[in-house]
Amino acid sequence: MAPIFGVIISYLAGSIPSAYIAGKLRGVDLRKHGSGNLGATNVVRVLGSRIGAAVFIADFLKGFLPVYFLPTYTDTLRPELWALVYGAAAIVGHVKPIFLLGKGGGKGVATASGVFMALALVPMLVAQAVWIIVFYFTRYVSLASLLSAVVLPIAILALYRDALSPVFVASVIIVLFVFWTHRANIGRLRRGEEHRFVKKEAAS
Repeated sequence: MAPIFGVIISYLAGSIPSAYIAGKLRGVDLRKHGSGNLGATNVVRVLGSRIGAAVFIADFLKGFLPVYFLPTYTDTLRPELWALVYGAAAIVGHVKPIFLLGKGGGKGVATASGVFMALALVPMLVAQAVWIIVFYFTRYVSLASLLSAVVLPIAILALYRDALSPVFVASVIIVLFVFWTHRANIGRLRRGEEHRFVKKEAAS
């Protein structure tokens, strides 16, 4: 398979609007409820934890599956580099989904988690552990996402000890990306106005 087809497949996979579909199945346009973001966190707030968990898994797999499987079928001498490109395409698809005309995507954290779970399993598990700990003690999803993103390249560098490795460089780019997509949250955190996470349990 030519790499360009892998990029297209990854972008289209990332563009599948899991949260939007979950909301529509319940008769809700999530862009008009809660935070208005098409991410798993807003799904939990509006539709409950079970649906939110399903959306998180779907968004996670949108990043994991293309990176894990497509390089095997790519006709190139450097499939590991194309794995990074496929991961980037999946994340862009999630944030700017073609199926929603490039608007209303999520912030990319779950999809990026899937990408790096395929690329760097142990560092990603460390970052996920940090997310869980920070969220448990603060109940701020945004703060947990920001700090876990920072920990990821540190863990990659500590494990592989190669500051020039493509995976480390990609992880640094992801940190910048996560901070950019959370810039409004950062402002609210600094002002003490960020809302702590309170889930809504969906009715049976």
